Amino acid sequence: MDNAVVYREMVGGDIPSVVEIENEAFATPWTEEVFEHEMTGNDYAHYVVAVSGEEVIGHCGMWVVMDECHITNVAVRKHMRGNGIGEALMKEAIEHCRENEVRLMTLEVRMTNTTAQNLYRKLGFQDGGIRKNYYSDDHEDALVMWVEFK
Repeated sequence: MDNAVVYREMVGGDIPSVVEIENEAFATPWTEEVFEHEMTGNDYAHYVVAVSGEEVIGHCGMWVVMDECHITNVAVRKHMRGNGIGEALMKEAIEHCRENEVRLMTLEVRMTNTTAQNLYRKLGFQDGGIRKNYYSDDHEDALVMWVEFK
């Protein structure tokens, strides 16, 4: 089995695997219907998946509107975390933005998710503010982070 990780644009057939990853990663995961709408009804949506062999092991979603990008979700299968896949997915998203002359990327991250915050800072993101009670499951605050591309 080839264990090399390949990064590519998400296709409709990836949705069931992406939903499984969402369920592993998030307290309020996106559903199959949400991803189907993102793929077919949202002109601003762009998704990248990480694939190892035949298995989708991670995904990163973004909305690109004019020269700004908002990261919607980044997740990696539990058994593959800690292998740099999340960082590589973010780098793919950043490369997509650079290729499309996007100047600013933003995202929200849980205040308690210091692992993700550290990754985003490593990629050049800065703290931008707090969204109070942002997460619907437990009303945790979100840290807004952003990076500007030169």
